[in-house]
Amino acid sequence: MAGADYTFKWIEHISDVPKEAWDAMAQPLKTPFFEWDWLHNLEESGSAIAQAGWQPLHLTGWRNGELVAAAPLYVKGHSQGEFVFDHQWADLAAHLGMDYYPKLLGMCPFTPAVGYRFLIATGEDEGEMTEMMVSVIDQFCDRNGILACNFLYVDPDWKPHLDRCGFNTWKHHNSVWHSQDFQTYDDYLKMFNANQRRNIKREMKAIEKAGLTMTTFTGDEITPDLLMRMYGFYSHHCDKFGYWGSKYLTKQFFKNLHETFRHRLLLVAAVREEEPLKPEGMSFCVHKGDRLYGRYWGSFEEYDCLHFNACYYKPIEWGIEHGIQVFDPGAGGRHKKRRGFPATAHYSMHRFYNPQFGAILRNHLKQVNDMETEEIEAINNDMPFNKREVVLKLNA
Repeated sequence: MAGADYTFKWIEHISDVPKEAWDAMAQPLKTPFFEWDWLHNLEESGSAIAQAGWQPLHLTGWRNGELVAAAPLYVKGHSQGEFVFDHQWADLAAHLGMDYYPKLLGMCPFTPAVGYRFLIATGEDEGEMTEMMVSVIDQFCDRNGILACNFLYVDPDWKPHLDRCGFNTWKHHNSVWHSQDFQTYDDYLKMFNANQRRNIKREMKAIEKAGLTMTTFTGDEITPDLLMRMYGFYSHHCDKFGYWGSKYLTKQFFKNLHETFRHRLLLVAAVREEEPLKPEGMSFCVHKGDRLYGRYWGSFEEYDCLHFNACYYKPIEWGIEHGIQVFDPGAGGRHKKRRGFPATAHYSMHRFYNPQFGAILRNHLKQVNDMETEEIEAINNDMPFNKREVVLKLNA
């Protein structure tokens, strides 16, 4: 990289960057959530925009007029839609007479799934490019009086570069299913002790008793009508929780998916034989390579155990049939442990631009990370598995 002619530009709309150039860097990633179509849809549909508190401000790197790096970034005026809860940090800043907001944030909006990283073109030195982009970010934050830059759900393979740049680590966990080289769904069931195996089978039979059948739709099987019905379920489910419902995506976002992203979608539906294209409930998943991500679900009527079947059992069955190795079903973990989703560590990385604020939080994070490690161990020691020698493929 020595002597290379690099320039860095801030852009407010991903549409200012050619899709082909962006995706040349995003397509090789394990995660689907930084591909141009997904991020563009969030902006174009009015879901992740300044009026919603998500001002896109992506950093791009160019060499001799060609795009060679990009950092999906947002200026945030609140902490909603992140699922990493830093509200106490905002309280601390206020106590110290500082403004925590606006902050600079790196993640895919509303998507608590591991994989955030700078997008860097093949042939570029990843470590050096990361350092250059962090330097540009530092200058921006200093110039604009921003107190914190936070990267959430960081790709563990990229994290060492941030460690070398002096970022602070905050350890978290989510509940993630890992294939144990399962060949059939029965292999998955055999992993559990007898009591939990019976419980899962009972919950699966509850769907049949309700006169429903679980089925899946992928790719060209997904119609605009199915996506609009999925939006209806999503909207209804969020509305049940009022302010806490996390209703961030617009109807237009779901409309746009048919044209731009259906090749990455899995809809898991509970249907009646007489109306197979009018599901009673659905979950919305995204897949790429050997990764599956559960995002949303809902139904207009309450059915016993439909949630477990639509969000866990049927996606796992589909995943085993299609070579999925990792299934992240989404935020929250209350129901997941007993369905074979162990606690799996993930990390957010943070940079503080006030020495006093940073010193307090660095000491705090050391204690929090130790407690998080203990909690992960406690959860995984209480999994309802048949054999303790089951190897859990967890992130270190």
